[in-house]
Amino acid sequence: MHNPIATLLIIDDDDEVRASLAAYLEDSGFNVLQAAGGAQGLELFDAHHPDLIICDLRMPQMDGLELIRLVTERQADLPVIVVSGAGVMSDAVEALRLGAADYLIKPLEDLAVLEHSVHRALDRSRLRLENRRYRQQLEDANRDLQASLNLLQEDQNAGRQVQMNMLPVTPWSADDFQFSHQIIPSLYLSGDFVDYFRVDERRVVFYLADVSGHGASSAFVTVLLKFMTTRLLYESRRQGALPEFKPSEVLGHINRGLINCKLGKHVTMLGGVIDQERNLLHYAIGGHLPLPVLYTDGKARYLQGRGLPVGLFVEAEYEDYQMELPPSFSLTLLSDGILDLLPGDTLKDKERVLPEMVETAGGSLNGLRKVFGLAELAEMPDDIALLVLSRNLA
Repeated sequence: MHNPIATLLIIDDDDEVRASLAAYLEDSGFNVLQAAGGAQGLELFDAHHPDLIICDLRMPQMDGLELIRLVTERQADLPVIVVSGAGVMSDAVEALRLGAADYLIKPLEDLAVLEHSVHRALDRSRLRLENRRYRQQLEDANRDLQASLNLLQEDQNAGRQVQMNMLPVTPWSADDFQFSHQIIPSLYLSGDFVDYFRVDERRVVFYLADVSGHGASSAFVTVLLKFMTTRLLYESRRQGALPEFKPSEVLGHINRGLINCKLGKHVTMLGGVIDQERNLLHYAIGGHLPLPVLYTDGKARYLQGRGLPVGLFVEAEYEDYQMELPPSFSLTLLSDGILDLLPGDTLKDKERVLPEMVETAGGSLNGLRKVFGLAELAEMPDDIALLVLSRNLA
């Protein structure tokens, strides 16, 4: 719809025609200004900034074409309607080329035609103005979005650097035990995390954690996990002789910590302690699949165990499992993102084939990379983490 209080400027040296047009348009609800020539018209234009100009072409001193040029230089989108008795095709073409919205020929037998042209020109002008405003808003929003994306990228880069710095060195040796890992995030930051470190002269701790969700919020929880395990070790050392450092107690400690933080995140975990003097592995499971895969003498099998996810249930309790370590072996820990790479339609099908793939890989991380095709992975729906600890593996 047109603006009911739009201001129109009529420029015509014919007083009778100008007055007739003005009277009709005023009766139609417009505010109308009148000028008897181009120079006066420009003065009124500069003073009142009308919404539309109606002008003749043949006027003394300054003709309509020159007037259109000067007006469009001042305000390119101002609609101009030419009402002329000249009727020369070249003038009409030139007026339209200069930006005139319409060209009407005198005498106007039905002034409703002019009113319709005015409504149409004002509507087009309003739409152009709205489109320009929307475009400007969109450009502003895009700039703000780009600035936010740049800031987010900086945050992601910083977060990734923090997360990478928290990960242990790979490969790493603790006497005759070797540790190696790889993490493949589905997004820039990973909700999967691994760690391994020496507790004292005879014990080495390791774990693999898979935080629910993806991205920055899940990656933040991996920072919290690192903090909680490091603080637990520090507090234990402050008390003098280190306690047994049972995996079940560590999972219980993390479970309570996550619940108290109220982050709305939980973790599935596999944690273990290697007692090198006694050649024993103690481990606990916090709702994690797949289970660890032990490879020895060319055969692979799952370790046994069960437990609730960490950070969900206040009453959760975790059980310690124990096994004597073979002279030569590897133990593979995987996050559940690896299940997306396994053949089979059901979870049981995928679990059935995993030990076979570990056997094909020879129980090594490099072998697993080849078997799973990790180098050729495209976009993944979930993070993938692999942790392999071994001894005397051929």
